Amino acid sequence: MNRLPADASRVPLMPVGMVLLSMVSIQVGAAFAKGLFPHVGAAGATALRLILATLMLVLFFRPWRMRVSRAQWRPLIVFGVSLGLMNLLFYKSLETLPLGLAIALEFTGPLAVALLGSRRWIDLLWVALAVLGLCLLLPHLDGTALDPRGMAYALGAGVCWALYIVYGQRAGMDHGPQTVALGSVIAAAVVVPIGVVQVGAALFAPALLPLALAVALLSTALPYSLEMVALTRLPARTFGMLMSLEPAIGALSGLLFLHEQLSQRQWLAIAAIIVASAGSTLTASAPRAEAGCGEG
Repeated sequence: MNRLPADASRVPLMPVGMVLLSMVSIQVGAAFAKGLFPHVGAAGATALRLILATLMLVLFFRPWRMRVSRAQWRPLIVFGVSLGLMNLLFYKSLETLPLGLAIALEFTGPLAVALLGSRRWIDLLWVALAVLGLCLLLPHLDGTALDPRGMAYALGAGVCWALYIVYGQRAGMDHGPQTVALGSVIAAAVVVPIGVVQVGAALFAPALLPLALAVALLSTALPYSLEMVALTRLPARTFGMLMSLEPAIGALSGLLFLHEQLSQRQWLAIAAIIVASAGSTLTASAPRAEAGCGEG
């Protein structure tokens, strides 16, 4: 989906700032989403985010103008379903996990995509670092054990993130930025009924609308728009390196907005996954370096 600039050796500051602002926006939005959990749960929060974000994206990109052939529907559907499930599973993980750790676990999805098919010895180092990070997060007996179900949700969101990347690239080659809008419609069609069944009429309480709008704007509409602009102005490898910072930004957002304290062991796990992701991007061959990213 990326279009590399003609001179990849020069990295302009504005698109770098856009990527950083996008990641901060996503993580602040995720922190705000936790404020919806006591009222509508993770499924309800996901449904509200997708309803409002889809309306924003549809009005902006007008996907009804797209002409989709029968062969093009398959990647679009997989892209949309994976987007919806990625959001749902990630929010489910946030019910029991700190934000930074949930992001770190979810990040194994795009990391696996980056390493898939590798045939070089250096990439074994990044695999080892990622495995080390995961091992450091396994439930243990020192008083900071993580919820196994929450970890499973986060890893499941990572699998959906990997599918989102692979099929989003295929669909994006045909339809460009409008792919996000149509994919969001499909995601909403999958997840919103789950939220309605679990929450009922409380999902549409007017008192929740301001916070839900903030979550939709910060978690979807604003960051997706920023990333689309940045991707056309940055080398894909630079974009991937910047995205590697997302678990740390998530952990800091959790600390600032949710007062989530992490142990030294958990910070070390996040650092290992960040280095593995950054290293795999830095040493990736050209085709794999162009994989785009998007977060639950």
